[in-house]
Amino acid sequence: MFIRFHTVSIKKILFCSIFLMVFTACKKEKTSWGSDWVAPLVSDTLSLTELENDSTLSVNSFANYEVNLTRTIVDLGLKDVIDIPDTTITQDYTLSAGTISIPPGYTIVNQIEEHELNVQDVQLKKIRVSEGMIRVKVFNPLQTAVSFLVELPGVQKDGVEFAQTYAAPAASGNTPGVVTANLNISDYWIDLTGEDGDSYNLLQSKMTVTSSPSGPTVTLSSQDVIKVEAKFEAIKMNYARGYFGNKIISDTISTTIDFMNAIESGSIDLPATNLRFEIENGMKVSAKATLTTVSNTNNSGNVVSLTSPQIGNPLFMESASGSWSTLSPKYENIEFTPSNSNLESYLENLGKTHTIGYKLEMNPWGNVSGGWDEIFPNSRLKVKLHAELPMTLGLDGLTLRDTFDIDLTQDRESSHIESGEIVLNATNAFPFAGQVTLYLMNENGTILHTVTGSNVLQSSQYGNVDSSDGLRKMKSELHFALSENAVNDLDQIRKVCVRVKLDTPDPGSGSNQTVSVPAGAFLAVKLKAMFRLKVAV
Repeated sequence: MFIRFHTVSIKKILFCSIFLMVFTACKKEKTSWGSDWVAPLVSDTLSLTELENDSTLSVNSFANYEVNLTRTIVDLGLKDVIDIPDTTITQDYTLSAGTISIPPGYTIVNQIEEHELNVQDVQLKKIRVSEGMIRVKVFNPLQTAVSFLVELPGVQKDGVEFAQTYAAPAASGNTPGVVTANLNISDYWIDLTGEDGDSYNLLQSKMTVTSSPSGPTVTLSSQDVIKVEAKFEAIKMNYARGYFGNKIISDTISTTIDFMNAIESGSIDLPATNLRFEIENGMKVSAKATLTTVSNTNNSGNVVSLTSPQIGNPLFMESASGSWSTLSPKYENIEFTPSNSNLESYLENLGKTHTIGYKLEMNPWGNVSGGWDEIFPNSRLKVKLHAELPMTLGLDGLTLRDTFDIDLTQDRESSHIESGEIVLNATNAFPFAGQVTLYLMNENGTILHTVTGSNVLQSSQYGNVDSSDGLRKMKSELHFALSENAVNDLDQIRKVCVRVKLDTPDPGSGSNQTVSVPAGAFLAVKLKAMFRLKVAV
């Protein structure tokens, strides 16, 4: 957190340079004189208070900050475990041979068929649809209008079975009469146990076709096909029951800590800490979880992998218990400490990119539930990272670097700056000291001028305790001089690089030490510009 804080504060210093631009005036004669100006620019206080109580920082019993980080790195639900592809079920009827006469009001077809759902390695018995459509299409080959009653046994909403009636027009020559409809089946329950109730992955359909009572007598031949198509499309579930198979879900994920990109060099000494991975199984499915790799890469490209007997060894998970409103997940933890891993080396690598590999295996022992695996709407399979780290740091030349664009164009023939400086007055309640250097660069990133602070931003360890808030504070004044050459090159300067070198010096020995960051620590800064302006009239 401290690293980010200093980067922002130095940026604010540089933004004040924008005020050192051209002062234009109307020309009468080529008369000029010098004038000294002092202008207040920025007054600001930077602290870590906005990070308190947001699962990042907390305050311990010693009134010091500590990192208490909780982040979810894996979060899987039903849609990640089971996917139902778009499925079209077709039910048709044809005569085996010959022809028959169909009088008005005659029921031609009345039958139930079963259709297998194409879900590999999964045996679904019951699901509830959260979103989905059925696109129905009926084909009437008769020369009279007919009524299609389409029923889906086992597909219910609020206890009412799915049933829709469609009036299909008469065929025109050899072209059948066609009717289409799109039906929303959100919140429908679907029983997939088949007509006998002891199977799985089976959709049922029932088609009843009746000729129009007011129509003519027509002929049905073996060449005519009475057909219903029902396409289940974009089905999403929020509940499923059955046997979900011996499924393996594995991935390697990476996350980047952006402000670590600013670290150029130096080192940091961290105290002993714990890194814990919490695995939550909110599904009524037994599982096996394995961390396959944990590594980080710093800004210099150095990679440190976390090594421990727990990396690569599976952890067996019991299934959750309870049901809809009483669902109770099961939890397991994989904890890394300095005694069972190289955790300190891992953290002190100051990685900007962290890579975590995992493997989750469902039902490692097979169908031990007898087809009663269940996943509910609130069932989640999660992996959370917990880090508990006292904010006690030892910094030794930890160097941060950041670059941003600026535009300081001025007209040398008009009123313009001849020389000047930016002055920073700071009150520092952080136990860190910083040496600040500015690099003025052209559009291609070539350094044209280097501007070094005249003093060090002093650590609070060199100051005194303020009785009003109990914080130790130290005041500093830094000057950043803009030489005449630098001012002459303002037209070329398009980028500024800020370089901050941080230490935690001991007031007695001057050597770097390990220090705690007190709760409420802040840096109050006041910036002013002092410059020599040549006024041309």
